[in-house]
Amino acid sequence: MSIPVLTAVSDSRWEAEFVSALARGDHDVEVVRRCVDIADLLAAAAAGIGRVVLLSGDLRRLDREALTRLAAAGVAVVGLVRDEPAERRLRQLGVGHVLADDAQPAEVIAALIAAVGTGPVVPGHALADPGAALPPPPRTAADAAGSGSERPAGRLVAVWGPTGAPGRSSVALGLAAELAELGISALLVDADGYGGVAAQLLGLLDEAPGLAAACRLANNGTLDLPGLAELAVEVRPGLCVLTGIARADRWPELRPTGLEVVLDMARRLADVTVVDCSFCLERDEELSFDTAAPRRNGATLTALAAADTVVAVASGDPVGLQRLVRGLGELADAVPGVTPMTVVNRVRPAAVGGGQPELEISAALERFAGLRDIRFVPLDLAAFDAAVALGRTLPETALSSPARLALQSIAASLIGRPTPRPRGKLFARRR
Repeated sequence: MSIPVLTAVSDSRWEAEFVSALARGDHDVEVVRRCVDIADLLAAAAAGIGRVVLLSGDLRRLDREALTRLAAAGVAVVGLVRDEPAERRLRQLGVGHVLADDAQPAEVIAALIAAVGTGPVVPGHALADPGAALPPPPRTAADAAGSGSERPAGRLVAVWGPTGAPGRSSVALGLAAELAELGISALLVDADGYGGVAAQLLGLLDEAPGLAAACRLANNGTLDLPGLAELAVEVRPGLCVLTGIARADRWPELRPTGLEVVLDMARRLADVTVVDCSFCLERDEELSFDTAAPRRNGATLTALAAADTVVAVASGDPVGLQRLVRGLGELADAVPGVTPMTVVNRVRPAAVGGGQPELEISAALERFAGLRDIRFVPLDLAAFDAAVALGRTLPETALSSPARLALQSIAASLIGRPTPRPRGKLFARRR
């Protein structure tokens, strides 16, 4: 039985000659449909008409999202290209079988059969080894992008928290800033699909979000390390930021297939990548009959699945703690096997009826959620307000803030280092 083949070739004359060549001989492949564009191709693939597609590398709207839908339909891909840049683009998109557009029919037939044997293309890059050691020397994004040598993959930390604004963005920015203070190059990625605020916290323009641009390039197969470094804004030595979308209606720009590539590449750009995630973990497929439709929460779910460490942030009050307990169950369902590092933010005595809030919160979380190793960040509105007003980080504006010292300790634990000893006036005062 012949293998059913779909075609979507820009050169209609070459396509006609190829189909005629197949008709003149007895081959193991058969063209069952000649598609005029990517929409026609995806419809044919979804209908189960073919098992492999022969397509042109310059086909309009051919991107990572389209290849993902072809893979979901079980259709393998063979690409035809005119030049080296087109071949490079298809390779970056994950197409393993690429031929010149003047290839002979016998060569094309062999590639189609080989592609079926290999299986459908699943776009994306294999994530780096989570256990890879951090390189000791600090590096900037520009240094990493300009280096031609391979470097160990960095770590990925996803900062998540339940609904109610527990301070996810503040904690994510604080951890990234403290990692930079420790001599570890850090990249903060604002992946909040409901409206990121990293740009506002740092006084940056947010009209052209860097993460959306990076995802767009990744989806088109044109993102490389220098390009990602150019999109990341360096706010201080060792700390770069990929700004997020400022409006919630722009969430389709953060496609999971593109974000997966961006995060994988970010591991090679910085020693530690900190991803600020949104609160919602609901799987959109449960809300729609079209499982190929864009996923509203796909960016958050992708970041959590790719992370080496998940930091769960809760507000240090009864409502915030209750939301955390319920949210941890949702997190376990969304990312099975994850054991998050719990951070209770905005801790103050008045919220728990006075006394020692850390003891009260620890007892409550151990009783209702079985949590024991909990990190606390005390409430310090004056320090955070001053930092936001100036568009700077806590290490720059409030060196001795209790909240800053707590975040410094958490950041050190993320990379397996002891908490640095206080310096200057703070050390003299504690002596």
